[in-house]
Amino acid sequence: MTLSNHTQNAQDRYFMMLAIEQAKQGLYTTRPNPAVGCVIVQAEAIVGQGFHPKAGQPHAEVFALKEAGARALDATAYVTLEPCSHTGRTPPCALGLINAGVKRVVIAGLDPNPQVAGRGVKLLEQAEIEVTVGILTEQAEALNRGFLKAMRTQMPYVRLKIATSLDGRTSMASGESKWITSAAAREDVQKLRAQSGAIITGSETVIADNPQLNVRSNQLAVPPKQVPAPKVVVLDRRQRLEYSLQSDYQLCRRPDTIYWREDNLTELLKKLVSDHQCYDVLVEAGASVAGGFLSQQLVDELIVYQAPCLLGAQARPMVDFNPLSLAQQLRFNIYGHETLSPDLKLTLFPL
Repeated sequence: MTLSNHTQNAQDRYFMMLAIEQAKQGLYTTRPNPAVGCVIVQAEAIVGQGFHPKAGQPHAEVFALKEAGARALDATAYVTLEPCSHTGRTPPCALGLINAGVKRVVIAGLDPNPQVAGRGVKLLEQAEIEVTVGILTEQAEALNRGFLKAMRTQMPYVRLKIATSLDGRTSMASGESKWITSAAAREDVQKLRAQSGAIITGSETVIADNPQLNVRSNQLAVPPKQVPAPKVVVLDRRQRLEYSLQSDYQLCRRPDTIYWREDNLTELLKKLVSDHQCYDVLVEAGASVAGGFLSQQLVDELIVYQAPCLLGAQARPMVDFNPLSLAQQLRFNIYGHETLSPDLKLTLFPL
């Protein structure tokens, strides 16, 4: 196995970027499987390409090899994640590449899934296929942060989403909050939900806003009915909802809603991975829940939609978090920012 370095071949980078673009086509539909793309190149020309569309369906390599046909012989395959080496609901992709006669496989990153974890590369090398690993790894892994973290740590990747005013307020003192941010920002939230295996909220949010927390946008790359519905988890320590006879709340009418009554958020996250294969978790909740996840350092990514308005000192804060000194502050790196007219979207990673 050859590890790439900073002098990566420009051609390898170009074709891997195309494989990443293929993988993006499955971003909303592959859960709990990772989004993977494959491009097969013969004499500097693309002869086959494909992506993994849905769990249980063929993997990216299968579609690309089918399109390439006999032209895969002595070709180079670019794959965004290590080809699988085990038989699940589909045959091993590493064997498919071997049987097609490719001479080289370029892989963005290794698969930490214990069922793969280097075995795919080993199979390829045993067949005397040249393997290069590490081309555009960061860009490829950004598509599957949840899957990769869960395979490595048995914990999901947690995104916390907050919609706020310029002065960091999420609603008026009365609880009125519809709408602080624009339709464009709310549409963007649909993309976050579509990437999530589970959405966590609090009972306060359910009672105050009666949300649906579903994927219903028609502006995604795929129809919403093709997106696996995220599981909904309601934090309900006081058991105000689970045993309630009220049917006014939309989430309570869903038979698959999970109610969590414990204080231990880490245990909840572990169970979402082990019991439900939820690798990407989105937190959409009020200040108390947001503060709990942040103070316990359970947030991997903070997404703030900030509207150009002021709600005043009496309005409710975005986070219930009260450090006693600057030394206890929570700091972040700004990973990305964009304008969703007229709002600002900030994507931040904790330091």
